[in-house]
Amino acid sequence: MSKTATLELKGKKYELPLIEGSENEVAIDISKLRDASGAITMDPGYKNSGVCLSKITFLDGEEGILRYRGYAIEDLADKANFLEVSYLVIFGELPSTERLKQFENDIRRYTLVNEEMKNIIDGFPKTAHPMGVLSSLTSALTAFNPKVVNVENENEMYEAICKTMGKFLVLATWTFRKSSGFPLNYYDNTKGYVENFLHLMFQLPTGPYTANPIVINALDKLFILHADHEQNCSTSTVRMVGSSHAGLFASISAGVSALWGPLHGGANQAVLEMLEEIQKNGGDADKYLAKAKDKEDPFRLMGFGHRVYKNFDPRAKIIKKAADEVLRELGVNDPILAIAKKLEESALVDDYFVSRKLYPNVDFYSGIIYRALGIPTDMFTVLFAIGRLPGWIAQWKEMRENKEPIGRPRQIYTGYPLRDFVAINKR
Repeated sequence: MSKTATLELKGKKYELPLIEGSENEVAIDISKLRDASGAITMDPGYKNSGVCLSKITFLDGEEGILRYRGYAIEDLADKANFLEVSYLVIFGELPSTERLKQFENDIRRYTLVNEEMKNIIDGFPKTAHPMGVLSSLTSALTAFNPKVVNVENENEMYEAICKTMGKFLVLATWTFRKSSGFPLNYYDNTKGYVENFLHLMFQLPTGPYTANPIVINALDKLFILHADHEQNCSTSTVRMVGSSHAGLFASISAGVSALWGPLHGGANQAVLEMLEEIQKNGGDADKYLAKAKDKEDPFRLMGFGHRVYKNFDPRAKIIKKAADEVLRELGVNDPILAIAKKLEESALVDDYFVSRKLYPNVDFYSGIIYRALGIPTDMFTVLFAIGRLPGWIAQWKEMRENKEPIGRPRQIYTGYPLRDFVAINKR
């Protein structure tokens, strides 16, 4: 294959280098195009623009492939735990037994949150959305850790990573405890990371709490499936903010805010809101399937199809099994979940959805699991953020280690040309 592409503009030709990835992806390098020609490219939403070279995640939406550091998501979800995958995503290799144990112990060293952080969370009303609170608390960590991390110092970088993994989980669960009016819980260093999430969320001073192993397993898988997803909105936000050499906590806080949007991390919340709306209007799933197929009807079936995956979402196949296990284990009798199962079963055999490859995606099944566990809808995206944390860390780390330049997109100005100023008494 030729190593260059030719662009002809106003009768002049420009040779542009080609870059080929390890999975045969091809990019035209336009980094020198403006200097050479004075022209820029236009790509709203950056749908066709590569912004970095990355070794972290490979995603093929047409074939339904997702891999972290070369490992298939199916193998990782089946054979590894969340901290094991977190280590892989952040550091590039699967840890040995000893290294994984050390990683978990090092995270435990930083799970205690400064008591003054309670003053900050007390300043929010109970009605505040947990994602807004989480973004603020994450940013506030910079006040308690003012020293700038030297990314070229391996020990400093490792300490910052463990600190972020340890404290973020606690702060995420505190957003739920605040909105519920419950006392804040602390990390229990005798328990695992995912089990701690459940204890931090649900343990009350009035009695013991025992986490169900099937629930732990399902959440472990969900966190793994969310760990990274290439250059999505929140991840590219983390890299963009970090490119200014903003710190890790500030960059991740920005990622939390980006994830909050209903077109990104809020999609699983949108699924449950849709199901609640169907239930409120009679619970007729078939009626809403028909509405979804009607081009003249504004109703959209949330949780089906995916912006990136044009065939199927490989994560959905994995989490469907876990969702079925959780529902069976807990024996939940919930009309909302009954509607979800009806929609799922019908869409999987309906020619309209099958021909368009509109299969249930990971947001659909994660919403079902969270609902079954009694997690409020506005907490769904917080759980997404917990899972995505290692990916954000890895992307920030890679961006800084690669010494990438500060992000600075261009634009095409479409406003007024130069105008004469008009005095105020003549306007």
